[in-house]
Amino acid sequence: MPADRVLDRLRAAAGDPVRQAGEDDAIAGVPARYVAAPRDTAQAAAVLRAAADLDLAVTVRGGGTRQDWGNPPRRLDLILDTTALAGVVEHAAGDLITVVRAGTRLDTLAATLAGARQQLALDAPLPGGTVGGAVATNTAGPRRMLYGTPRDLLIGVTLVRADGVVAHAGGKVVKNVAGYDLAKLVAGAYGTLGLVTEAAFRLHPLPAAVAYVSRGADDAAEAARLAATVRAAQLVPTALEVAVPPAGPATVTVLLEGTPAGVAARADAARRLLGADTTVADRPPDGWGRLPWRTGDTGLKLTAALSGVPRLLAEVGAADRHDLPLTLRGSAGVGVLYAGLPGTADPERVAALVESARAATAAAGGHTVVLTAPGPVRDRVDLWGPVDGLALMRRVKQRFDPDARLAPGRFVGGI
Repeated sequence: MPADRVLDRLRAAAGDPVRQAGEDDAIAGVPARYVAAPRDTAQAAAVLRAAADLDLAVTVRGGGTRQDWGNPPRRLDLILDTTALAGVVEHAAGDLITVVRAGTRLDTLAATLAGARQQLALDAPLPGGTVGGAVATNTAGPRRMLYGTPRDLLIGVTLVRADGVVAHAGGKVVKNVAGYDLAKLVAGAYGTLGLVTEAAFRLHPLPAAVAYVSRGADDAAEAARLAATVRAAQLVPTALEVAVPPAGPATVTVLLEGTPAGVAARADAARRLLGADTTVADRPPDGWGRLPWRTGDTGLKLTAALSGVPRLLAEVGAADRHDLPLTLRGSAGVGVLYAGLPGTADPERVAALVESARAATAAAGGHTVVLTAPGPVRDRVDLWGPVDGLALMRRVKQRFDPDARLAPGRFVGGI
């Protein structure tokens, strides 16, 4: 069908928020033909119904901060832009619940909730990230140790299926579990199962006091030992982060939250536990909660069982054996680490490091995923690596999107 007729049919279904794609309208380097920016769930459903009738492949875009994550889509006709789907639908402060549209920026939401001394306890590792992007990738930062990930904080969603049918899962009450598994299912699915237009979250009070207790370490192995010491103590930290730069000392930082007296007492205990040269501050250290790579670099996510974290830190942190300037940062409290390599690094050496990291994480009960990488590295590695339950995931995709039109190929195993 000619492009102008496709555009006319999309506009007839959804109105003005549909246009031809421009030069910058691409996902992971794959250009789109059209862009739709619905303002509410009804418009989003109309767009997806029309796209289904026209057999258009659709990928969702929010803040655009994670569009280079995952595989490029096998085909791309329509970008569904969620930036107009923004704002707080409801904030039940007394129940510690909020319902938010998917295109709402996390930093904007944080400022809104702070007025009620409340928070959605999700870190924003990439400036400009949206609620929908956080849910789609299930991305969390340092505070996941205490509060969990988006999947843990999500209590309900409004979801538009690939055929334009609107579904509701969960509710606005923490104890309401009707459809709750669907909300968990779409978290981390990279938009391959449906479009989340609204999400309901449980909130937490803002802490009255915080303290960041930091101690330098000679290398990744010593940082691992210090982190293990903190985990074994009764400090109840909100976060336990390690940072290992390519050169120079590593750092272990403990985030403590609570009442002023309680935080002060636990900070003193942490200082005694970590030993000499430990510092205490009310602001985070440089790089706190940020991913250790820039656009165009290679970024890895490494997971491990807690018992395997010290060995994983020691092995991956000693990446100089690959002659690569690797930066390692992440949570030693839950076994989720991120590693960054310059985009200019030799692709063969990067591929070798990915292989050794996968062996190390597998031995530690976890996985290594290449979240983003330049083309020459993508050509040499499987971004996702071995994944348990892939056959089941394919069946779920088939049930939700039988024609494979939502973000085709973006997820694990080409889903």
